[in-house]
Amino acid sequence: MLETLISSKTRIRLLLKFFLNPQTGAHLRGLAEEFEESTNSVRVELNRLESAGMLETSQDGNKKIFKVNQRFPLFQEVRSIVLKQTGLDRVVEEVIENLGDLNEVYLTGELAQGRNSSVVSLIFIGDPDRTYLTELVIKAEPLINKKIQYLIYSKEEFESIAKDPKKLLLLWHES
Repeated sequence: MLETLISSKTRIRLLLKFFLNPQTGAHLRGLAEEFEESTNSVRVELNRLESAGMLETSQDGNKKIFKVNQRFPLFQEVRSIVLKQTGLDRVVEEVIENLGDLNEVYLTGELAQGRNSSVVSLIFIGDPDRTYLTELVIKAEPLINKKIQYLIYSKEEFESIAKDPKKLLLLWHES
């Protein structure tokens, strides 16, 4: 869907990266390596998004760190489009909200890194109803046209294994 509206694949990847995970900051070379693209093509798109007010920057030594501007007037709308593009809006509606005893849900894998993927990888923290979860996943997959894979951890297990929070996107937490 986004490919028909936005011709730059790099721009789409940046939108996915930053709007799926608004807390994420990244620098030019790291993004170029992650996307396996030239620094010039990534720089051009970062500058366009910054000029539009969608990204804000800060300095970390000699590195310019880019982060989504959550005060951008269309932040919620763009985030909603990105969630719809990935199918995550439906995952939240159809799966997460009805599971019971959950503390948090993280997105991991390709989508959490801002890449498009046919697989939604989730980590559930808590003790959800596993039978109901399986039923919901079976119903949600055709709605979003993606496979859903998941892991379930207790809070203690998760804290002992969560090594790289940059690869995880907090998708939902109990209020």
